[in-house]
Amino acid sequence: MAATPAPPGAPPKPTWDPREPVQPWLRPTIRIRLTLLYGGMFLIAGILLLSIIYLFTAQALNNISELPFEIVSGKVKPTTDWCVLPEEGSGEQFNQAVSGCLAHQRELALDDLLRRSLFALLGLSIIAFAFGYAMAGRVLSPLGRITRTARRVAGSDLSRRIELDGPDDELKELADTFDEMLDRLERAFTAQQRFVANASHELRTPLAINRTLLEVQLSDPGAPVELRQLGKTLLATNERSEQLVEGLLLLARSDNQIVERKPVDLAEVASRAIDQVRSEAEALGVAIRGERAPAVVQGNGVLLERIALNLVQNAVRYNVPRDEEAEAGGGWVEVSTEAAEGQAVLVVSNTGPVVPAYEVDNLFEPFRRLRQQRTGSDKGVGLGLSIARSVARAHGGRIIAEPREGGGLVMRVTLPI
Repeated sequence: MAATPAPPGAPPKPTWDPREPVQPWLRPTIRIRLTLLYGGMFLIAGILLLSIIYLFTAQALNNISELPFEIVSGKVKPTTDWCVLPEEGSGEQFNQAVSGCLAHQRELALDDLLRRSLFALLGLSIIAFAFGYAMAGRVLSPLGRITRTARRVAGSDLSRRIELDGPDDELKELADTFDEMLDRLERAFTAQQRFVANASHELRTPLAINRTLLEVQLSDPGAPVELRQLGKTLLATNERSEQLVEGLLLLARSDNQIVERKPVDLAEVASRAIDQVRSEAEALGVAIRGERAPAVVQGNGVLLERIALNLVQNAVRYNVPRDEEAEAGGGWVEVSTEAAEGQAVLVVSNTGPVVPAYEVDNLFEPFRRLRQQRTGSDKGVGLGLSIARSVARAHGGRIIAEPREGGGLVMRVTLPI
């Protein structure tokens, strides 16, 4: 028999990393830019004014460089060390010496003027930058109010409004437009909540009735075998429809940020998820292992448990096939939790088929699976990873998937503590 070709190796891991966040003090905010613009314009104007004053002063002193008198005879005594006059000589020599002393005195006066002016310009520049920073803050204070309101709205508090008072300028127009947008968003979200509530009732009720009728029919010992087989098929289809409805409703509810938060230990959440999947894992011959250190976060325990449950279920169901267990030594799922650098981390890794790196992002799309665009198997409805990503984002965290060497995935969920 021909040798069975070795399975293809795992694709290379992505080597790129997300860019580091910009530090707050390095952000080119509008206030900093206005301050630099105002201060820079003042500095340029001060330099030009200082240059003009210096040139005018130098020209005025040059016009009086010639002596308005002439020394004919006598004795002149210098009063400074830098003015050197001959003890004896003709009147012309005395005149030249005095002119040199005056020229040197003029240079000293210009240097002193330039030095004092530069110190004055430096002091005024500091005052100008401080004044510009204060004025820019006062002018941009409505933008700060708009930003704070937008952050509260991002926390699912759509009842907030800016209601900016003051002159009817561009900022007032922006605030009013933002308030109008919030009104429309609030109406849209309220309509969505009503729709989700109504859909939850209208979709669950007929499915529950169908399930009850099928279970009653299957409980009849005198039912024909064909009818019992048909009932089991319909019951499985009905159960799949119920899972699909529950997943869609949960996905719709988890898109909003969590408002009410309580301490939740990811280690406890992961352990409860493992307990729910353990029987299925044993049936498939998949071993579950891993160390789970305490990692407490602020969030919704039910939704966080849904993240862990979805990840562990996928890791168990999409694992090493039974016919490959003998060669691969059996499949396994490793679930671990830890708290590091101000974040709680949940990692779920598993053996399984080789996943190309370019298909990892597609796994988080609703109704998408590996190498097929629509759901069509009995492993789930294709919403598990979509719900996990939506819940992680609602808690201010993120979920990252990476191909594991030899096949399978490494799912990493990071949540702020």
